[in-house]
Amino acid sequence: MPRPQSATTIFERACQLIPGGVNSPVRAARGVDAHPVIAARAKGSKVWDCSGAEYIDYIGSWGPALFGHAHREIVAAVRSAAKDGLSFGLLTDAEVELAEIITQIVPSVEMVRLVCSGTEATMSALRLARAATKRQKVLIFDGCYHGHGDAFLAGGGSGMATLGIPKGPGVTEGVVSDTIVVPYNDLDAVREAAKKYGKDLAAIFVEPIAGNMGLVPPDPGFLEGLREVCDSCGSLLVFDEVMTGFRVSRGGAQELLGVMPDLTTMGKIIGGGLPIAAYGGKKKIMMQVAPAGPVYQAGTLAGNPLATAAAIATLALLRDNDVYTKLEQRCSTLQDGLEQALKKSQVTGCVQRAGSMLTMFFHPGPVRNFADSADSDHKRFGAFWRGMCQKRILLPPSGYECWFVSTTHTNHDIHRTIKSAEEVLSRLVQGETYAEAHKA
Repeated sequence: MPRPQSATTIFERACQLIPGGVNSPVRAARGVDAHPVIAARAKGSKVWDCSGAEYIDYIGSWGPALFGHAHREIVAAVRSAAKDGLSFGLLTDAEVELAEIITQIVPSVEMVRLVCSGTEATMSALRLARAATKRQKVLIFDGCYHGHGDAFLAGGGSGMATLGIPKGPGVTEGVVSDTIVVPYNDLDAVREAAKKYGKDLAAIFVEPIAGNMGLVPPDPGFLEGLREVCDSCGSLLVFDEVMTGFRVSRGGAQELLGVMPDLTTMGKIIGGGLPIAAYGGKKKIMMQVAPAGPVYQAGTLAGNPLATAAAIATLALLRDNDVYTKLEQRCSTLQDGLEQALKKSQVTGCVQRAGSMLTMFFHPGPVRNFADSADSDHKRFGAFWRGMCQKRILLPPSGYECWFVSTTHTNHDIHRTIKSAEEVLSRLVQGETYAEAHKA
């Protein structure tokens, strides 16, 4: 048997073989001045690193683990599907069943196309919106993240903000010249842009509850205003529910907030941890996607049997009426405890939450847009992250990210997290610093 390797050794090997040592940038933990956690396994609300250390996990695979890691029924569904084949490249009954479930759950979706990632879903939805309206321009919001498609990188998001990457390297000026970027929650800026570009505005893309600049809820009337703008100028309203879909409520943010988009993108929770995503909307729009219509989009592994099985099993678990009650109770307790911890330590900060997503900002609050989020004390967040990691509480390694609570987080997990936060914040006030959490 090979001897276990230290996190440092594994990361050094990774850096020789993988750009930056990771396959998705924020995992490198540069935003908190630490070495990355090297995961070995996970179950429920816990993750174990390569040394065997156990953590209470609030990353949750960046959102998919609504029911915790390695849920028994989801794992069983994947194993059962694998026995019949890993991929066919043919239509299966399971794909049709999943499409039926999604169209029944998500209020605005009448027809859906399965893809493999949230980025693929948003890129495809943009192409469809442009074809359906015969227009070119798209309006997005600074700090919202819609995947790494060229047209969307004009306005950053959590990963780019964490690493301080300038907007647009490798993206041609011609592509981003059709992208309009305005501040989140600024309806006047949206109306001004629509007035200027309305005749060529294909779509407005928005996270209905922003999660890629930390958790930032929409102001009252903001989403309703976007709906009115789109209706008045003939543009499509697209909700990016890759993060909020099935998490803030069974039918996503659109069900919770009562505003219906023309198109919706979904991912993360939909597959319970496997790579699957979707985009969908009104039938007359979706019927323009090939082969029903002329808008081409394809994928060899789209709707593959393993991911589809995981998705059906995951969405079946949402039928339990106690799911969102339990999540609300756990996450509200966590929010209240963190707010009290900030108050006791007299550290400037605020906690913003929507359902089972939240962010602790080192900012007086409220945080309404990316400028507010960027104005937070990210150096202090890094110190806080390292302190929490030493106490075996695993948070997203960036102040621009959401924490995710699952149904498997227990009251003990929540109270231990709050107690740890109190102790770390108290020591930060005393000027103590924390060493990086993982050393050889």
